[in-house]
Amino acid sequence: MARNYELDDTDRKILALLIEDAKMPYTEIARKVHVSGGTVHVRMARLEELGIVQGATLKIDYQKLGYGVRAFLGIYLQKSSVYESVVAALRQIPEVVSIDFTTGAYGIFARLICRDTNHLREVLHEQIQLIEGIERTETLISLEEAFNRPIQLQEVEERAS
Repeated sequence: MARNYELDDTDRKILALLIEDAKMPYTEIARKVHVSGGTVHVRMARLEELGIVQGATLKIDYQKLGYGVRAFLGIYLQKSSVYESVVAALRQIPEVVSIDFTTGAYGIFARLICRDTNHLREVLHEQIQLIEGIERTETLISLEEAFNRPIQLQEVEERAS
């Protein structure tokens, strides 16, 4: 696998279109980028092989599914060497949807989605705070998510050049 693969303008255009709509058919992408469908398929296979593209996800409105509380959790670790075991334990809790190893006050910053504040309290007290290696936690409840978007690669790269 070539590690020094450099994205060209065609790769960036393909990625930009898929970032906007991951369900867009390759034939439509090919038409918009002015290449063949086979070219898009080969480029995407290469981007997946390199680990640049790692699948596609759906954007879900969890509130409409009855999960109305989004929370951020700052986790203080007893020592940094417990990071891997704490992440493994957090990974087993379905309400924990993302985990970041951070600098600063917290060792781990996690995002949770719960039905309501009682559900959040149960997850915190009956699962997370019982994990060996966690010293303490601080919880922030999101009142509103103004927006959540992927980075717009072409716009960022155009400004940088």
